[in-house]
Amino acid sequence: MGKKISMKHILAFLIFEVFFVSITMPALVFYGPFTNIRNTFVTTAMTTFTHQYLATLFLPKNVINKIMSMNKIQTGKTDKNLINFTNKHDKSIEVYNIYGKHFEGKMILIHDPTRVQVGISSKFPKEGETTSVIAKNYDAIAAINAGGFGDSSMKGIGGAPQGFVIQNGKVLYTEIKNPNEKVDLIGFTQDGKLLVGNYRYKDILEMSIKEAVSFGPALVINGQPMIKRGDGGWGIAPRTAIGQRRDGTVIFLVIDGRSLKSIGATLKDVQDIMLKYGAYNAANLDGGSSTTMYFKGKVINNPSDALGERCVPTIFFAK
Repeated sequence: MGKKISMKHILAFLIFEVFFVSITMPALVFYGPFTNIRNTFVTTAMTTFTHQYLATLFLPKNVINKIMSMNKIQTGKTDKNLINFTNKHDKSIEVYNIYGKHFEGKMILIHDPTRVQVGISSKFPKEGETTSVIAKNYDAIAAINAGGFGDSSMKGIGGAPQGFVIQNGKVLYTEIKNPNEKVDLIGFTQDGKLLVGNYRYKDILEMSIKEAVSFGPALVINGQPMIKRGDGGWGIAPRTAIGQRRDGTVIFLVIDGRSLKSIGATLKDVQDIMLKYGAYNAANLDGGSSTTMYFKGKVINNPSDALGERCVPTIFFAK
């Protein structure tokens, strides 16, 4: 008859297993043969301020810097002379499910680009509101969160927007003091052309921009991908992005994250989706807990914040 295993032995075994995994797992991630796993872990940690220690605890600074440099994104700007389309003012809006190896998301196609506008919180620029609240205030049919914001109090109140905000041709907010400073633009001209990339602020003010926020990076410019190697250097997270096809159709994209069903996407993943669906210009918007898509009165994705939608200062929407 076999020896009876006591609860004490089982507990001792479980403690050993936990200890063993806690020692070997970091070694496998950071020093094992799977460099892609290591690089993704590092870029994810280093682009989240509160979690950088997860990388710096196990790797020296020079190794981290090398990994981050391998994932740099090229810069450029849209040549609006290359964008020529005849706007048929097609009022249809299409919604699609998006699937990847480790993520799920939603895409909205808006065929009339002049319908896309910037919406702001009713408490702008001191506090934000959820994407759905802002969208309802504008009687929007479709909407996604837009630019980033300062939220140093970590209270999730939306805070003041970063960079600048242009609505209906007027600069509603700017923190840019030097007109020659280069800033990231995601904006629509009066005739609905989406311009993305790195521009001098004074040039932006002279370009007849109707609706815009400052965020990035740009992922597709003039039909060309900006990430040539690596994953973009921002790790895996929920993502929001906007793009435009050569026929003028605007693409709203969200990728859910931070769950077992959908862990999130890299910037390269987002770039590849945009290219697959015909984007000629596209850019990353604020992601993470902010990622939200609204359609016909309700949120249709799964925001990652435990409390639900996060407050934001700006959205892109279509009526």
